Amino acid sequence: MAVDKNEKRVNAILPYVMNAQIGDATNAAFLESLGVSNFDVCIVTIGDDFQNSLETTSLLKELGAKKVVSRAARDVHAKFLLRNGADEVVYPEKQLADWTAIRYTADHILDYIEIDGEHSIFEIRVPEKWIGKSVIEEDVRKNHGVNIMAIKRDGKMHLNFSAQTRFETGDTILVLGDTKNIQKCFHI
Repeated sequence: MAVDKNEKRVNAILPYVMNAQIGDATNAAFLESLGVSNFDVCIVTIGDDFQNSLETTSLLKELGAKKVVSRAARDVHAKFLLRNGADEVVYPEKQLADWTAIRYTADHILDYIEIDGEHSIFEIRVPEKWIGKSVIEEDVRKNHGVNIMAIKRDGKMHLNFSAQTRFETGDTILVLGDTKNIQKCFHI
């Protein structure tokens, strides 16, 4: 269910959700009428008004929400949200900025996902010196502490590859590991 006090936003989201309501999420009676305790997760994405975000987060928890994930723009917002009921806090703008900075620092990085503060998944073009060599010949796990999760060839992701699979020109790989190890291995 999506909730917003702006009717245009509610109408725009209707094709993507099972239900949408027009209403003020800072109004306890309105939130209570939605039955928030019946939802597995409540996500608060109020971005322009921190006060409303904080109030909504707190009300959801008071009304029995099982899990509340709230959006923060700054660390100080996160602290207040966590103290007032948020189980988790997300920073979409910060996360996108981090992703963009990493993605565009080198032309061989195609995608990036931070798993936690120390581990990541990268989609990276296979280094030129690996072309023609097999996965086992490079033995990235042993030599660099990095795991190859998949090889993407001709637009298809191959998760079930063997140690004898040879890298070809145009291949990209999904690698998982300690971010520092990946950066060192692939010169990021």
